[in-house]
Amino acid sequence: MSISHIERGQRGEDLAAHHLESLGWQIIARNWRPGNALRGEIDIIARDGKILCFVEVKTRSSNQHGAPQESVTRAKQKQISALANAYVSLQKLDDTPCRFDVIEVWLPGNGEAKLALHRNAFDFIPASRGKSGSRVF
Repeated sequence: MSISHIERGQRGEDLAAHHLESLGWQIIARNWRPGNALRGEIDIIARDGKILCFVEVKTRSSNQHGAPQESVTRAKQKQISALANAYVSLQKLDDTPCRFDVIEVWLPGNGEAKLALHRNAFDFIPASRGKSGSRVF
């Protein structure tokens, strides 16, 4: 019996969170949404020591459609940047060092899960001109 796309994604996020905790990271939030006009969510917000990490989790059953990290497009990076900026602002963490990471999770149908953590996977992308939010990470 195969699992649905949503179930696979949730399992991947659970495995990613457990992996980060095993590395000594503190999970701050999962599936964080700002509750305002911004769309999307941040899969995991965690602390790696003093660094606040915004983690995108990408889960696949194979590399048939490319590596999971390849699906974190520039548009997705811009969206995550805006969400991270909102989080930092709402939590008043302006002086906190931040980083954007990606965790690739492979869940093959008949094999054991495999994870790859990519620290500092992309840089902050500022909002378009005329919009608020100019934090530089």
